[in-house]
Amino acid sequence: MNQRILTLRDALATHPPRIAYPEGTNPIILSAVRQLADWQAARPVLVADNPTAVKQAAADAGISLDDIEIMTVPHQHNTPPANTTGTPPLTPLTYAAQLLHNGTCDAMVAGIDHPTAAVLRAALKVVGLAPGVRYASSFFVMDMPHFAGGEGGLLIFADCGMNIAPDAAGLAAIAEASALSATRLGWQPRVALLSYSTLGSAGGQSVETIRHALAEVQAHQPELLIDGELQFDAALVPTIGHKKAPTSPVAGQANVLVFPDLNSGNIAYKLAEHLAGGHAYGPILQGFARPISDLSRGSSVDDVIGASLIVGSMAAE
Repeated sequence: MNQRILTLRDALATHPPRIAYPEGTNPIILSAVRQLADWQAARPVLVADNPTAVKQAAADAGISLDDIEIMTVPHQHNTPPANTTGTPPLTPLTYAAQLLHNGTCDAMVAGIDHPTAAVLRAALKVVGLAPGVRYASSFFVMDMPHFAGGEGGLLIFADCGMNIAPDAAGLAAIAEASALSATRLGWQPRVALLSYSTLGSAGGQSVETIRHALAEVQAHQPELLIDGELQFDAALVPTIGHKKAPTSPVAGQANVLVFPDLNSGNIAYKLAEHLAGGHAYGPILQGFARPISDLSRGSSVDDVIGASLIVGSMAAE
């Protein structure tokens, strides 16, 4: 695990966040929360219909539940939903989202046993978007062990999991949300809007969309270090960035990469994982009122720990 990810662990130990986990019978979740509790980097809350099943799963895996809280989903007829009409029925997932909504917990890590649609539905219907936010999106923190740039070998890739073909306003919202996420992780964001073109080297409708998105972000946040359109190599490789975009404030040193659509973002993060030995933490949802991670159903213990440290750090901010 990247040292910068582990630095988040050390920072959280001074005031560990309460993180809700609605899949508490999963042995990968149990192993991860055990490690987080031992590090004192989080106060895990396992949300379950049946606490006995959680205890049995932990016993079967040889995992102690000391310092790990279990919260039982209340019966619907005894405890009506806290939100207004449209709140889905209480399940461990939706109840965990309620704990997030009402401030009982600071962040939520879910998805290892739920499809993305279910996690997003709980996030949208129960947690809700942050004030002033119109677009939800997602990002991965990519740990690239053979790459020295970005943020100590870490990069934010967005949006690799939600928005299929964002227009200029959507792309601008993704860029702004990703920059805020980077800031919450203690980074100074340097945002590259990626394309097959670098600052006019090619044309096309998608390039125009990126240019309009850039103008919108710069109007909202003129102090943000952002540029586009930039090709991938121009965004990350200093010599190429200097050659292709010598006046750019981010070329060759970007740490936040915003892809033009879901096809390119999703393909890119999987290429980085499987061909370049990268490690993807997330996806982390952004734009919501509270930090949420939507885990892949193939997540490892390290994946869960990394995602937990990221959302915990975002909650601390």
